[in-house]
Amino acid sequence: MSANLLLQYAVIALLVVVSFWTALRKVAPKTTSRMQAGVAAPLLRSQRGAFAQRVGRWLQPKGATGDCGDGCGTCGTCGPSDAPEEKAVTFHPPRK
Repeated sequence: MSANLLLQYAVIALLVVVSFWTALRKVAPKTTSRMQAGVAAPLLRSQRGAFAQRVGRWLQPKGATGDCGDGCGTCGTCGPSDAPEEKAVTFHPPRK
């Protein structure tokens, strides 16, 4: 296997992993936050070195602050005030 082919496979694998992580964060944000916290927690212990603690702080998920700027969307009031109202869908029988 040539070095160029190996590099190509590595880049494709990296893109697949990043795409999967991005999609997972959109679909299951609480699960990914728990996963990030689980990975960061062992790195944040006081017995670890400064570099490991820095990586742990970088990996640690940001907590919701409670204001509309953090984008948590749990209260449902962060949306625009001029949002269109929902309309009911009406189904009609097919024309003959």
